[in-house]
Amino acid sequence: MKNPIAERIADFLKNFPPFQSLAYAELFHIACEIRVFYLEKGKILFQIGDVCHDSFYIVVSGAIGLSVTSDAEETLIDKCDEGDILGLRPFFAKNNYLMTAKAREESIVYAIPLKIFQPFVTANSNVLSFLLESFASNTRNPYDQEHRGKLISENIIYKEQQADIQYFQSIHYSKEPIMASQDAIVKDIAQMMTDNIIGSVIIKNGNLPIGIVTDKDLRSKIATGHFPITTVASKIMTSPVITVPEDLSLAEAQLYMLKYNVDYLCVTEDGSDKSAIRGIISENDLVVAQANNPGVIIKEVKRAQTAKDLKRIREKLTELIASSIQKDIPLSHIMNISGEINTAISRRAIDLAILEMGSPPARFAWLSIGSQGRKEQLLLTDQDSMLVFEDVAQDKYRDVKDYFLKLARRATSTLEKVGYVPSPDGAVASNIIWCKSLTDWIKQYNTWINTPGETTDVISTIFFDYEIAFGESAIEEAITEIIYKNAKTNKLFFDYLGNDALKKPPPLGFFRQFLVEEGGENKDTFDIKSRALTPLIDAGRLLVLSQDIKGVNSTYMRFKQLAVADSRNSELFLNCAEAFLTLSEFRTVEGLKNDSNGQFINLEELSKTDKVKLKNCFIPIKEVQELIKNRFKLTYFS
Repeated sequence: MKNPIAERIADFLKNFPPFQSLAYAELFHIACEIRVFYLEKGKILFQIGDVCHDSFYIVVSGAIGLSVTSDAEETLIDKCDEGDILGLRPFFAKNNYLMTAKAREESIVYAIPLKIFQPFVTANSNVLSFLLESFASNTRNPYDQEHRGKLISENIIYKEQQADIQYFQSIHYSKEPIMASQDAIVKDIAQMMTDNIIGSVIIKNGNLPIGIVTDKDLRSKIATGHFPITTVASKIMTSPVITVPEDLSLAEAQLYMLKYNVDYLCVTEDGSDKSAIRGIISENDLVVAQANNPGVIIKEVKRAQTAKDLKRIREKLTELIASSIQKDIPLSHIMNISGEINTAISRRAIDLAILEMGSPPARFAWLSIGSQGRKEQLLLTDQDSMLVFEDVAQDKYRDVKDYFLKLARRATSTLEKVGYVPSPDGAVASNIIWCKSLTDWIKQYNTWINTPGETTDVISTIFFDYEIAFGESAIEEAITEIIYKNAKTNKLFFDYLGNDALKKPPPLGFFRQFLVEEGGENKDTFDIKSRALTPLIDAGRLLVLSQDIKGVNSTYMRFKQLAVADSRNSELFLNCAEAFLTLSEFRTVEGLKNDSNGQFINLEELSKTDKVKLKNCFIPIKEVQELIKNRFKLTYFS
């Protein structure tokens, strides 16, 4: 019997990959099972957090936007038009959708059941290749050369940022897998799986993998009565076991499991079944790994109810940073992600404090300052913050300030439990000095700018590096406006900042040896923070303020913007930007290795190449300090 609807669907599919690789009879078979959906403009097909559907989709007409949401802000990252496929996630993972699909105009989509399509994926290498490459390139059509390897927005093309997220996460898997010989009795293997609460046992010959027994094998072969419980492993094992190399990424592991339709991968020394067993990757390991996805982490932050929850999430961030560095992800990208998650943690700590205390009596802004304000806090270093509340009537001032001080104490206490120790200088919002009205803060900044050094100390400079973590952006903007208004052409202020930037000359002695600590517990180590990073941070801050460059907080981006604004010195500023990233990576690796703030580097542990790399970073420090000295007519230690 003819089926004109299925014929029309098949005629449509044959024009687009991967369906072009299938015979018409196969397309017709698929078309008979397809469901047709009409979506009005704004209608959601699926959204972030939804359980994955039993189908994937192809756009017939109209346009479907794919977006992510962070801090209540929706960002469009892809737009699917006629013939584009979407919703492939169920092929690759069992956890929920990480994007929202919404009709941007009236649209029709076909829903193709996974169960119906899966056999064609397995049987047709072209179809499989398309899906694999589509996933790997993060595009809806990997054969679209114009946008190959990119995620598309109407305004923005994300060349790295979104695409890397799936790839830079290494898989944390069992490096001590449970193994048995091929002569082992199935009953004993089942007991091993029960005792160790695992779903598989690798079957080995010597230390080489020859198969695997899974809970699925026990269900389908033993529980059904096909084999007795006394059967040896070799009779029921799945063989050969799929082997993969060490240091596998999340995406690679997902692709292997899809390609071979398995739930377990055996990790070996060289990735073949001819080398020693090193571990096992389970489907659950993938779910756990994806839980460390930045988007998922942000979502967990928003759901956190206690400091303990936030601490656990911050530990995930540390793992994410470590794995990202191992995968050679650009440090600027890592800093962006880390900065957003750190800010989200601060925001949630404030949220929880407000839930305890009730609604604030006035509008306010909580600003992270210092390294967190610059979004450079890769390690668990000090928390620095300030709180600005809107001006209120004089008779209400004390009560309002008391509320915000109590709020700040609760929030900073939560953050301390997470691992962010309060600043030793007391530069936190819970300090009565740094919690005040907008007018009082304007007076404070006027003092710092117009009479620098008279009533202040060294900590004042970190208050010029800030990022709003919570509250009214208009208040932050008012602070920015007053800073740039008063700083403009203010020679005294720039002299003060300039001299501050020259306090630490390049950290090399006369014979180009490293200047190390001469005494104390850090004797003979190199203080990378004070001697190398701080001079660049101070220089970047001074130069963007003097050039009236607003809205750029990170040291790396400050130098990148300076390179654009000052073409004569662009090479120097770009070198400063790269030097800052290199130095930051040295510090981060040191901190992760020793569970410290990474400030002091043991030079004896560095290779000759790394020492040279480190010394090369000092050249732009010297050159930018010379530029500052000449531009502001200063001398070292003046």
